[in-house]
Amino acid sequence: MEMNLPRAFRRFSLAWVAAATAASALLAVPPAQAQGTFITVASTTSTEQSGLFKHLLPEFTKASGIEVRVVALGTGQALDMGRRGDADVVFVHDKVAEEKFVADGFGVKRFEVMYNDFVIVGPKSDPAKARGKDVIEGLKKIAAAKAPFASRADKSGTHAAEMRYWKAAGIDPTVDKTTWYRETGSGMGPTLNTAAGMNAYALADRGTWLSFKNRGELEVVVEGDKRLFNQYGVMLVNPAKHAHVKKEAGQRFIDWVISPEGQKAIAAYKIGGEQLFFPNAGSGS
Repeated sequence: MEMNLPRAFRRFSLAWVAAATAASALLAVPPAQAQGTFITVASTTSTEQSGLFKHLLPEFTKASGIEVRVVALGTGQALDMGRRGDADVVFVHDKVAEEKFVADGFGVKRFEVMYNDFVIVGPKSDPAKARGKDVIEGLKKIAAAKAPFASRADKSGTHAAEMRYWKAAGIDPTVDKTTWYRETGSGMGPTLNTAAGMNAYALADRGTWLSFKNRGELEVVVEGDKRLFNQYGVMLVNPAKHAHVKKEAGQRFIDWVISPEGQKAIAAYKIGGEQLFFPNAGSGS
């Protein structure tokens, strides 16, 4: 005998079944993913353009269900983004600026993550005779020869390092910039493109250089100086300054990237068999 249920009851039953099905589907995925959780990470162009994040972030998302949206900028701009509360996490490479960011109350705590090194690239013919291990002597020779030099000039960690090296050499290249010192005001990739087009020297992080394809006549001419060491750090933007910061999800990303699992993933990223970044979480703060 067919039951003649009231139409309103049938509509209620169908709605209940649909809701139960949706709830079951949500339970089948990690809680963070079910809520559509994502975090914004302000980071450097070197971590983005080297390809590291394309390798690293899917592993974190798979483990956590949290999507990471990266805004790749120079370190100075990335820190400014954190100061404004426009990011949840800052992942950059200028230790002095990072420590000030935390001391000023904009970051909770700084964690060291990994390192690589800087190199000076230049024409294979090396017109300035800058080739060698000493970065300061190399820059002095480039300036003396007035050989073209392409600078990022974007307040990035790489630009900050470059200016420290020029200062150590006793040279202010911006005084004579209209003749041989060219300021691109852009990221590492575009600056290397400019250097390749001009057949100029440039300071680059090794990770971006190894992933860079448009090398032209450029090659590494200065490397191996301990002063070329390039440390990366990560910080949660302080929720006491910006209450909307996703502190739990942001800290989960930080905890993962400095964990054995995250550190192993960093070490595994290679181009042409060469490791680009070397994990060193726990080596300092």
